[in-house]
Amino acid sequence: MNRTDQWDDESRARNVADAFRRLFDGAPDGVWAAPGRVNLIGEHTDYNDGFALPMALPQSTLLAARRRTDGRLRLHSAQGDGRITDLDVAALTPGAVTGWAAYPAGVVWALAEAGHPVSGADLHFDSTVPTGAGLSSSAALECAVAVAYDELHGLRLPGADLARIAQRAENAFVGVPCGIMDQMASVCSTAGSALHLDARSPERHGHVPLDLRGQGLRLLVIDTRVAHDLGDGAYAALRKGCERAAALLGLPALRDLSAGELPGALDALPRELAPLVRHVVTENARVGEAVSRLREGDAAALGPILTAGHASLRDDYRVSCPETDLAVAAALDAGALGARMTGGGFGGSVIALVRSGQEDVVGEHVTAAFAAAGHRPPHLLTATPSAGARRLVPPPEGTRTALP
Repeated sequence: MNRTDQWDDESRARNVADAFRRLFDGAPDGVWAAPGRVNLIGEHTDYNDGFALPMALPQSTLLAARRRTDGRLRLHSAQGDGRITDLDVAALTPGAVTGWAAYPAGVVWALAEAGHPVSGADLHFDSTVPTGAGLSSSAALECAVAVAYDELHGLRLPGADLARIAQRAENAFVGVPCGIMDQMASVCSTAGSALHLDARSPERHGHVPLDLRGQGLRLLVIDTRVAHDLGDGAYAALRKGCERAAALLGLPALRDLSAGELPGALDALPRELAPLVRHVVTENARVGEAVSRLREGDAAALGPILTAGHASLRDDYRVSCPETDLAVAAALDAGALGARMTGGGFGGSVIALVRSGQEDVVGEHVTAAFAAAGHRPPHLLTATPSAGARRLVPPPEGTRTALP
């Protein structure tokens, strides 16, 4: 099976710090990490003030950072073109920075816009979060900057506030109208748990035990290698459709529509909006069911919930694609307990809940199905619920696994 190899945090941090010294002629003030995420269930609910159940991945973006006092923001990525992007913090404005650099620059801009006394910095990134795979590589980039700046400038912001800053960067500076789920998962997750998010009140998030290994289960992530671009307008159109539906129903958000009220609401709405509403309401219910099953210690019961969620994303929300549909079908055919696309859609990744020892069987079956259909082979990895954003070097006093 083609898996993504991961170094341990200590080795990666040492390599990132060494690269920083070569690039910026001196040692960093520290090294921080922010993870990507998979979302177990609760897709396209966060911008409807709804619920979600993501978990952080071991794959993360590492950031070596050093504070500057001259107002310059210098950015370099090991995955970039080798050049250092040099920006003036005082001149940062939405639309002024393009490409990957817009994400970290946007966080610095959002902090300054919120009134925090921030300055420039030298920043070097190295990431193992696959880009374009629906695993929140952009949120990992943003959140690494948010937690680093929080410490470098002594801001002491709560985790939910840092997630809001990162979301603001993506919404207003980059131009992607995402909800807050990705940033909350990256900042506030804890190892061994899924994050139970209430997008209306992110600071009230909870952690649900997710002991897959102890229950003889694995979560396989299938990167279809169909790159998705949430900035191309399709995502924004879906969000506007949901907001329009809520307004027509006289609701603050679709989260406020109960399952019992759904049939009447569907009859009252324009035909093109009804499927969006049906997905959001039923998806919120699936999150509640998933949390209940996990609290009962029955992670295997997630399987049918995942599969039902995919059908809703495919048929009602229409954000799937042939490759993700094929990955789901092939995984189920090979014995997966459940499978669905994860992330914003239009490509990206699929998650499959499988019995321990079946990862290779399922992965090989999906790979063979892709080959038969003429698709590129997917990338496969096994996900474990991991810690949220944190400082790695120098080590903090005590152990910090997540921000409050």
